[in-house]
Amino acid sequence: MKKILLLCVAVISFICFSSFQEKTAEFKFVEETHDFGKITQGKPVSFVFKYTNIGEEPLIISAVESTCGCTVPSVDPKQGTPVLKGQSGTISITYNAAVAAPFTKFVKITSNSKTPLKMLYIKGEVIAAVGN
Repeated sequence: MKKILLLCVAVISFICFSSFQEKTAEFKFVEETHDFGKITQGKPVSFVFKYTNIGEEPLIISAVESTCGCTVPSVDPKQGTPVLKGQSGTISITYNAAVAAPFTKFVKITSNSKTPLKMLYIKGEVIAAVGN
């Protein structure tokens, strides 16, 4: 009898806990890493990361930070603007290919999503421009 009672309590607890789960915003990116391959020194390159809010609540990006001045992010819609369930947005990253060398950079996104810190990565190899 104790086993049946314990099993019933466990099942009821699980059902109650499941119904109290927090409904949040959530990112779904088409891709989270972009490889530029070989790029020419002195020519900045850009890539646009596309995302959709697949969560239940509006997604609000509060900050987008790069690792250095050579990597510049921009957000559309702009930071602080709610992205409703099912709507999309973009984060564009421009890399200034000033130094001939392989690179890997990331941009940190802070938001109210299920995963409050998200990283997007870019990589590639800058080759010296002809004549340098």
